Amino acid sequence: MPRRPDATFLAERGSVWRFLGAQSCSSIGAIALTTVLGIQVFALTRSEFALGLLGLVEFLPSLLLVLLTGTLADRIDRRRMASVALVVETAAAAGLAWYATTDPTSATPIFFLVLLFGTARAFAAPAVRSMPADLVPHGNLPWLTVRYSGTWQLSAIVGPVLGGFLYAANPALPFVAVAVLFGTAAFGIMTVRYARHVRERVAVTAIAEPLDAIEPAELEGLEIAAASGAPGAPDAPGTRPNRLKEALEGFRFIRREPVLLGAISLDLMAVLFGGALALLPAIADERLGVDAVGLGWLRAATGIGAALMTITLAFRPLGRRIGVVLLAAVAVFGLGTVVLGATTNFTVAFVALAVLSAADAISVFVRATLVPLLTPDEMRGRVLAMEMVFIGASNELGAFESGVTGQIFGPALAVVIGGVASVATAVAWWFGFPALRRTDRFPRMALRPTPATGPAGGPAAGPDPPVPTAGAPPPTAAPPLGTGVSGASDEV
Repeated sequence: MPRRPDATFLAERGSVWRFLGAQSCSSIGAIALTTVLGIQVFALTRSEFALGLLGLVEFLPSLLLVLLTGTLADRIDRRRMASVALVVETAAAAGLAWYATTDPTSATPIFFLVLLFGTARAFAAPAVRSMPADLVPHGNLPWLTVRYSGTWQLSAIVGPVLGGFLYAANPALPFVAVAVLFGTAAFGIMTVRYARHVRERVAVTAIAEPLDAIEPAELEGLEIAAASGAPGAPDAPGTRPNRLKEALEGFRFIRREPVLLGAISLDLMAVLFGGALALLPAIADERLGVDAVGLGWLRAATGIGAALMTITLAFRPLGRRIGVVLLAAVAVFGLGTVVLGATTNFTVAFVALAVLSAADAISVFVRATLVPLLTPDEMRGRVLAMEMVFIGASNELGAFESGVTGQIFGPALAVVIGGVASVATAVAWWFGFPALRRTDRFPRMALRPTPATGPAGGPAAGPDPPVPTAGAPPPTAAPPLGTGVSGASDEV
């Protein structure tokens, strides 16, 4: 059974629930926006390529700004960074609402506003995704992860249905609702309070910042930290920090960890080829013969399947062989995609979407739990920014790839080809990443969590603990993870 959260977490649970509420508003808004934009762009262009281009425009800022956004998430208050970005998202949604009232005939202004939204999202994502580990003691992170994932799955059900119904009533209404949701999320994020271990680390930073007032002899300890190259440590006197090198550390860390590299790249390749959701507006219209409301329910099927799987994982956590389960889930995802592309029946398409999304939920949960547990706190923003590019690449470049192949082969054949490629990817990674295949349990401690950097930067004292071997069981002396799909019990 999942372990109950400890007293330290219970003392700060109000802040955790405010964070989850803000994240729910943001997710519902983003998914509703994506659903409605697909309907609107396809109605204006009747082009599968335009649907793919929509995803590419949203993704490009994340790719181009990854070094900046990841480093910022490690160096400034993540709450402030996320809130400002959400305010910009609110402005983009308001602009889309206004344009929808002008009886539009061109999709070009929509693409510019989506570019603005994508830029804001590029800053918000690494900040928000880094925050769960700042809100609870690390032993309770899996407890929060499964609920964080649950809010996302709930949003994936509510968002598309809300967007579809509002669009059917008035094309401007869903954008107004999205703007309100983003504004609410921005306010909610600013009310979040960090956990005690983060507040103490930030307090150390505040004391260490006025270095000019400290005598040289007193700087010895801080100079050692700076000379070590630890991210977030104060810069050694008379030196200029290599910000580019520091920003690229997130990529280097992922590359050095075969389990992380395998899990993240597996998701990238599978969804790159199996990005059927981008073509759902065309499939709904041309293959299934349903309107905006029907499309909303098809998008909601993805949330329903993922939510059911998340609930299952909460009560029946994965105990062993998580690497094999991850690879099998990607194969099932591909098979569900093949069925979706082959059918002309609404019910079969609905079930196929639910199944492939349930399989994807397993992949999301395994990855969302592995990444923070294997990443030192002082690098989490950069690693998660890099992961966001990988995942954004899989979703948005997958959408673009689906749009291109859909324009050439038609939406049905394009989806089938993508599903077959996803299955082939799972087979290739089975042989190409043996460390991932052999991974049995989640590690029970983060790799090298000190010297640490909080949302505002700053070193934290303490020696480095032993580094667990990727794919090997964690040390027997370590406590269980708590709730979540872990060896002892149970996405961001």
